[in-house]
Amino acid sequence: MPLIVPAYAAVLGLMFAVLSFRVANARRTMRIGLGSGGDKQLERYIRVQGNFAEYVPMALILLTFVELQVWPTWLVHVLCALLLVARVVHAFGVVREPEDFRFRAIGMITTLAVLVVTSVLLLAGGIWHPEA
Repeated sequence: MPLIVPAYAAVLGLMFAVLSFRVANARRTMRIGLGSGGDKQLERYIRVQGNFAEYVPMALILLTFVELQVWPTWLVHVLCALLLVARVVHAFGVVREPEDFRFRAIGMITTLAVLVVTSVLLLAGGIWHPEA
């Protein structure tokens, strides 16, 4: 039974709630019901939330499978922690005006690295353990 990934998923879920609240609050304050209304800061909030929603679910699915394949717990923790840090760094980079592209790039590269590493681990686990 997976125990590590659900704990990180809970923290990421709380982060998504904060990002969503920030978008909703900005919409309410600016009285913008749909889209960004041309507001640059709201557009940044929307993209941070959207990018999170686009990448984190797949990463959590892959991480859960890595944990189910019984890879070392330290490795699962490292990959989950990298994902968490990557998403915080990405959000910090994108939401700033002017944008600090270094944070955005580091966040995305790290997120993609987690996706690639977990995918390779899952392929390796399937090849090395065909009886499972």
